[in-house]
Amino acid sequence: MTMAKKLKILEVTAFSAGICGVWTRVLAESKLLAKKHEVYVFSSNISRGTDKIEIADSEECIDKVHIRRFKTSASFGQNTFFWNFKKEAMKLRPDIIVAHAYRQYYSTQALKIAQSLKVPCFLVTHAPFLEKKLRGWKLNAAVSLYDFFIGKRILNQYKKVIAITHWEIPYLLKLGIKKEKIVYIPNGIPEDFFKLSIKSHKNKHLLFLGRIAPIKDIETLIRAVSIIKDKSLLLDIVGPAEYKYKSKLVQLIKNLKLERQVHFHPAVYDIKEKLKIIDSHKIFILPSKREGMPQALIEAMARQRVVISSKTDGGKEIVRDGKTGFLFEIGNEKELAKKISLALKARKKISENARESVKKFSWGELIKTVENTCIK
Repeated sequence: MTMAKKLKILEVTAFSAGICGVWTRVLAESKLLAKKHEVYVFSSNISRGTDKIEIADSEECIDKVHIRRFKTSASFGQNTFFWNFKKEAMKLRPDIIVAHAYRQYYSTQALKIAQSLKVPCFLVTHAPFLEKKLRGWKLNAAVSLYDFFIGKRILNQYKKVIAITHWEIPYLLKLGIKKEKIVYIPNGIPEDFFKLSIKSHKNKHLLFLGRIAPIKDIETLIRAVSIIKDKSLLLDIVGPAEYKYKSKLVQLIKNLKLERQVHFHPAVYDIKEKLKIIDSHKIFILPSKREGMPQALIEAMARQRVVISSKTDGGKEIVRDGKTGFLFEIGNEKELAKKISLALKARKKISENARESVKKFSWGELIKTVENTCIK
């Protein structure tokens, strides 16, 4: 039997430090691919998670994944940083390039580098199709111009376009991508979320775990807690914070006299520590204004927590209201308060259904699809 060829794979992403949904996917995918191949990650040197710009180390190696971070030269908004990696990519000469996030200049640059090297380039979209009301008019104009003049021209040049959700596929088809170019591979979660034993808790603790940022709409969650008459209810908010937003939330908590019920905790990066936190709460709540593919929600469902999500595109794709969790209208604290009351009384069957429904998101299964799509 001949051994499969060991390939040199380059993954290109905006961030490779801090807490970021895209980076979480890139790292998990890269670790698994690195078991058989030589894997490199190129990114900006910005650490994601707070509103304060923090610079990460220029080089790092995590579980055989070689990470190289480049100095940024400019930025546009909170997610787009300009950095030049062409010279190093040409020197590396990868066999495959995987670019993460549509509408990023580095994804187009990755495609051009791949074409120069005559190697395949794949684009993972990461569901960037925000509702217009969540952007300013300038950003909406920039998005429209990009889609019309660049997106429609380059998308079919990628070997495959990998959608992480079902709901974004109609948007991609509207942009003119050939149907056969699109492959669905969602974000996954580590096997540990399914393998390690689960402890059942009968407490009334609520958990939010993720970036403490305006897009997460945590103020709606805090207001919902204030509505509920049961004052023994506790809410833990865990994650890296944007300082101005956290200050706003702290003031809201004081105004509503919830200091004894609502507590902030620092970000957790270790999987086992994250599992302990999730398992020590009865209910997980994601009140976001927008979610493409909410990994934190999937993690909580895998641990048989009762989950509540706002009706974002990602939330609606993952949670079946009343079957695998609960859904509420975005920004509606009164409805959220009602759903929390329902969740406190929820039958064990809902959390069991939740766990069963997300088994398909295990990276142990998804990596096979990644390999079949990108490595043949």
